[in-house]
Amino acid sequence: MVPLYRAIVTHGRDPQWYAQGGVPDTQDGRFDMIAAILSAVLLRLESEGETHASESALLAELFIEDMDGQLRELGIGDIVVGKHIGKMMGALGGRLTAYRDGFGGDGDAHGALRRNLYRGVDPADGEVDYTVNRLRRFIAALADEPAAAVASGALPDLA
Repeated sequence: MVPLYRAIVTHGRDPQWYAQGGVPDTQDGRFDMIAAILSAVLLRLESEGETHASESALLAELFIEDMDGQLRELGIGDIVVGKHIGKMMGALGGRLTAYRDGFGGDGDAHGALRRNLYRGVDPADGEVDYTVNRLRRFIAALADEPAAAVASGALPDLA
């Protein structure tokens, strides 16, 4: 699962999200972008039913471990780290729901991203369009990959 988590972080840090997509290049913006990619991967694994439930759980644990380390690097102490991690996990759960709905069927992907990725920022419509379209292509490419390949870290290239 470590190779998959590394691939998710690499995809989330792709400079195009920030330059063309207008995602804030801040600590929160990078967290939100990684959470968006992680959500897409978790939803792909979820689409297989219980087959990859253990991989999904391990992936969420790696995310928690990484965020814990990031917070500690920033100098946040033990007592407060737990609260931050709880909020981050709640945020990830909220994003899973928002992106499941927003990118599914007739969902409002633009609204889901404005609320969860661009929170507090008012990006240009073209920036949101860029991010929605790129995420849709990524989600479609994920759907074409066998779930076992995704679980092993084989994420499609970002176009």
